[in-house]
Amino acid sequence: MFFLFGFGTKRQHLGPGETRTCPNCNNTSQWARVEQYKQFSLFFVPVTRWKRRQVEVCGICGTTVAV
Repeated sequence: MFFLFGFGTKRQHLGPGETRTCPNCNNTSQWARVEQYKQFSLFFVPVTRWKRRQVEVCGICGTTVAV
């Protein structure tokens, strides 16, 4: 008998965010609003999610900033 399980960080795109200057790459661009959470799956079915938070992601370098 065996179990297929998985654990990881998932992201769900929520739409466009603010126009900001990135602290990492110093470019001004439209950022994307994303919900980020940890997830545990059993047999490819999500069982539980925790540590939900909304962040904005730089469209150029991928730096994240908490909202």
